[in-house]
Amino acid sequence: MNSINVGTMIDQSKFNHFHGLVLFWCAFIIVFDGYDLVIYGSVLPSLMKEWSLTPNQAGALGSAALIGMMLGALIFGPLADKIGRKSVILFCIALFSLFTGLIGISNNSLEFGIYRFIAGLGLGGVMPNAIALMTEYSPRSLKSTLVSIMFSGYSIGGMLAAGLAIIMLGQFGWRSLFFVGAFPLLLLPLMYKTLPESPRFLLNKNESNKIGKILTKVNPTFTYRENQTFEQMKTEEAGAPVIKLFKSGRALSTIMFWICFFMCLLMIYGLNTWLPKLMDSAGLSVSGLMFLFVLNFGAIFGAVFGGRLADKWSPKAVLLIFFTLAGVSLTLLGLVNNIVLVYVLVAFAGASTIGTQIITNAYISQYYPTEMRSSGLGWALGIGRLGAISGPLIGGVLLTMNLPFYQNFLVFAIPGILGALALCFVQESYSSSKARERYLKEESLTSDVQ
Repeated sequence: MNSINVGTMIDQSKFNHFHGLVLFWCAFIIVFDGYDLVIYGSVLPSLMKEWSLTPNQAGALGSAALIGMMLGALIFGPLADKIGRKSVILFCIALFSLFTGLIGISNNSLEFGIYRFIAGLGLGGVMPNAIALMTEYSPRSLKSTLVSIMFSGYSIGGMLAAGLAIIMLGQFGWRSLFFVGAFPLLLLPLMYKTLPESPRFLLNKNESNKIGKILTKVNPTFTYRENQTFEQMKTEEAGAPVIKLFKSGRALSTIMFWICFFMCLLMIYGLNTWLPKLMDSAGLSVSGLMFLFVLNFGAIFGAVFGGRLADKWSPKAVLLIFFTLAGVSLTLLGLVNNIVLVYVLVAFAGASTIGTQIITNAYISQYYPTEMRSSGLGWALGIGRLGAISGPLIGGVLLTMNLPFYQNFLVFAIPGILGALALCFVQESYSSSKARERYLKEESLTSDVQ
């Protein structure tokens, strides 16, 4: 009996209820990652007032979660490549949910920072694994689209945080917003029951029955028979997953991806932390929180539209346009004072910063082979978190310098251009998708000969 190539069957499948279930859970996870991103910026004015924080102190406190997210991505990404994605995802959800809830009972900035750091470990660890799992189960023709739709949860979470802050902050106080962040704990049992494990991990453990049951859901026309054998594309390379990122011609592209992530996350976290404060100080809005809402609303359109373009065209070409658009929109944002134009530019900034990050996640998840996918994403996000840490700190320094309004945004625009330049040096000829195309071509030729 011929072996079934699991990767090929998933690649050639049509989107159905099973794919939708994976999409739902991965998007649900990312919603709370986005919620955490925006919630700090939403409560920041209240925290500064209650605990008498200076802008520099507030920027440092905001970086506590980002340091945790960096370490979480570096640790849990490679770990999942070794022990499976599902168990790591569930552990990370429990970790960030529990400690986000505990932030609501913190009594001082030290406790707040410690809880944020531990929650950040879980948030950093869950993101690369959710992206990798979605990529593994997506049909080939929809990989960028589905990962981008999934990651739109990031922006939905940001909009949820800004919206709840507008409604709840005055009536219930800032602590109530962190209690909401503990909600995923309640759904862990259901997620444990319905979220599938990585197909590659099941193959490595010879879990044929589980693979067979999953493939009947991936492709309802497939009938699993006992003792059916399965295989994957033979691209496994020797060595630890992190070392593999620099093998087979991928070294330069790996470094360039890290630079892209650094620049993009610097823009995202700098804006989401300080945008309300910058706009309020310029007298451009009654509520700076509305700008966070618009920023993340624009990101949804950027992610979905850009993801679909990436599937139809080229992820690299789309990202070059988006990085450039980020630099242009942020530059213009500091030069206009018409409120309508400001809102439009904020939406474009959201589409081209958060949207760019989402499409980059989809791109990198397809660039690396599946056995190092979480490591590739985890390390890119981990190194990128240095940019995320820098964003709030840079914003705090800018406010203390009392620079002209346009110069504040110009500082955040420069990384967009640098990200585009780094992306130019990514070598697509060494990507996993190109390797799979060569593999399928060779298989086709072999079949023709036989």
